[in-house]
Amino acid sequence: MELWFTEKQTESFGITAKVSRTLHTECSPYQRIDVLDTLDYGRMLVLDGMVMCTDRDEFVYHEMIAHVPLNTHPDPKRVLVIGGGDGGTIREVVKHRRVEQVVLAEIDERVIAVSREYFPAIAEGLNDPRVDIQVGDGMAHVRNHKNAYDVIIVDSTEPIGPAEGLFAREFYEGIYEALKPDGLFVAQTESPLFNTDLISRVWRDIASIYPVTRLYLAYVPTYPTGMWSFTIGSKGPDPLKVDLDERESLNTRYYTPDLHRAAFVLPRFVEELLAR
Repeated sequence: MELWFTEKQTESFGITAKVSRTLHTECSPYQRIDVLDTLDYGRMLVLDGMVMCTDRDEFVYHEMIAHVPLNTHPDPKRVLVIGGGDGGTIREVVKHRRVEQVVLAEIDERVIAVSREYFPAIAEGLNDPRVDIQVGDGMAHVRNHKNAYDVIIVDSTEPIGPAEGLFAREFYEGIYEALKPDGLFVAQTESPLFNTDLISRVWRDIASIYPVTRLYLAYVPTYPTGMWSFTIGSKGPDPLKVDLDERESLNTRYYTPDLHRAAFVLPRFVEELLAR
């Protein structure tokens, strides 16, 4: 008998992958956690039926959500990652030698534990001595830490359940207060093809708070439509004006200085979403 997993991404569209076996399944206090072994994408982490990462393509998302903001800030010493319990974003952050401390604020400790066990190559950065893992609500963490961070990375799941508040204007205002005077943040902001209203609203909210707001794209095959967006809100540093030749060389598979610049060149339909 063949076993297939399907993520229903809308009411009428989904992606499917052939599964060789189910490695793990549980229900934490926050969500259902599954680890599947797929034939084409290797191990796949699924939360509440949604693909979070796979062995084969996770590097695209994790490199782009981390290196674009970190290479934009002139001296990122203190970094906060909200969500991202799989550890992939942390792995990329600790590649930057200038980073002195990175705090992981993840609400579900079981995601961290499962990722350590089944995705050791993704979670390896969690062992770095600069990493401070704090299990708890990322929104509360932001409220309680004013003027604390150079860079904040919001590595959230889709805006459903516990993550819904991570896409709210109030949260972006709280992040502004948690950033230092030259700080910036980035959030994953979903698919420009499936989440048009959300992207327009998030862009409008962030642009009304931060003097510099930019959206960029990357291509993650197992995410809805494959085209994924990230939005930066900055108190000053501009990702389009940074001198990338002065930044340290990084061991990456997707991100490059040229791609950093090119990621901000948007298709016309995406530009129109931001102009609504």
